[in-house]
Amino acid sequence: MQKIRVLVVDDHTIVRDGICALLTLTADIELVGEAANGIEALEKVRQLNPDVVLMDIAMPIMDGMEATRRIHKEFPKAKVLVLTQYDEKDYIFSIIEVGAQGFISKMAASSELASGIRAVYHGESFLSPSAAKFLVEDYQREASIRKNHDPYEQLTNREREVLKLLAEGYTTQEIANMLVISPKTVEGHKTNLMTKLDIHNRVDLIKYSLRKGIITV
Repeated sequence: MQKIRVLVVDDHTIVRDGICALLTLTADIELVGEAANGIEALEKVRQLNPDVVLMDIAMPIMDGMEATRRIHKEFPKAKVLVLTQYDEKDYIFSIIEVGAQGFISKMAASSELASGIRAVYHGESFLSPSAAKFLVEDYQREASIRKNHDPYEQLTNREREVLKLLAEGYTTQEIANMLVISPKTVEGHKTNLMTKLDIHNRVDLIKYSLRKGIITV
């Protein structure tokens, strides 16, 4: 059985020793080295060619964020799994941006640590439950913001009906007849929807409707 070669990077000797002890108990994982800061990590990656680097964030000389960025750039085959006490979302996003394949809390169980190593080794992403929770919440928040700022979402159902009919080429009178409302009411809906969408002529209204999938060619 081919073992996963792992390098452990942490500036706290006690923490590093504990992690190493856990890894030696895992049959499919081989501990190939240790480092106490980002500079040492780069040197060890160059010398030992590990499959996975368990990377702490807060370290002296060179922190884990910069070390991860450089490892991702210089040694793309090495997968970085960040192991840290920080689980704030700002750290999570920054870690992902610099090229880490996963994020796991130092409070995680040994089984979770092994699962994370295996996942990133096989090219998958791995997030501890707390990190995943932050990402889900952030996605939901962003989706809500996008929805609230999408001008189409601000249109009433009647305005959406008028928009579609206008884009399909119907006249004000024809729309009035179809919706059983007065032409004046149609014009009112037209003015309102164009104001909300920041559209000022029929050509742009048609273009918008095509992009939005309201009408098709």
